[in-house]
Amino acid sequence: MLGLGNFLPLSGAEGEGGFHAPSTEEFFPGGLLFIGTPYEMSRINLIMVLMTFVIVFFFISAFARTRFVPAKLQNMGEIALDFVRINIAEEVMGHEGRKYAPYLATLFFMLLGFNITGVIPGLQISGTSVIAVPLILAFTSWVIFNVQGIRHHGVVQYFKMNLFPPGVPAPIYLLVTPIEAVSTFILRPMTLTIRLLANMMAGHLLLVLFFSATSALLFDGQGFLKIFGLAAYAMGFAFTLFEVLVAFLQAYIFTLLTAVYISGATADEH
Repeated sequence: MLGLGNFLPLSGAEGEGGFHAPSTEEFFPGGLLFIGTPYEMSRINLIMVLMTFVIVFFFISAFARTRFVPAKLQNMGEIALDFVRINIAEEVMGHEGRKYAPYLATLFFMLLGFNITGVIPGLQISGTSVIAVPLILAFTSWVIFNVQGIRHHGVVQYFKMNLFPPGVPAPIYLLVTPIEAVSTFILRPMTLTIRLLANMMAGHLLLVLFFSATSALLFDGQGFLKIFGLAAYAMGFAFTLFEVLVAFLQAYIFTLLTAVYISGATADEH
């Protein structure tokens, strides 16, 4: 059963009754460790470190002693990695996708781990709800697909393919080339970043809103207002389940688009 206390806003005065609306201040918590140094860590940073250890521990434990007939933990690890390798890497890039499967698997499980913390009691905020993580991962994917495209085609041919699509009349390049430049080299990392960030922020704010309203209506409301508190709790519970799906989908979409961009950059024909 989900406890109301696990979804109260991180901001606002403690001990005060009534409703406290969620705000963006929750995504900028104060430092907890190494305060005043370049290594200062907030609550969200500690959540990221925790989930990184959890993910690393799981895969090390799963494959520390591999067997021909896998045990339960090894079987779970193989299923997890095969999902990325088969359903993302090979589905998009064919046999060539195996080369990029390690990066795509790392990307997917890192995103999934950071996303899912938004619905874990006691943590209840996603590591990807601050812009640094989506931005760094989007920039890394942008570097990889451009570097791989240049390695595959050469610098001149790669930029020619992307900026001057074949079959377009020469005068139309005055319109098409700027659009292709912005779309390929600027908008791709921006849309990867904004899509993930916006979904994780919105999910957290909605959960805090519903469960804060539940607390205020049930404990401070009078008469029939308590009924609306139960309705708010039901909505919060439903959105919690929905956020689990969103956490998975956003990790999948981000990883899938990265695979699509790498495939497009290394393809011989557009």
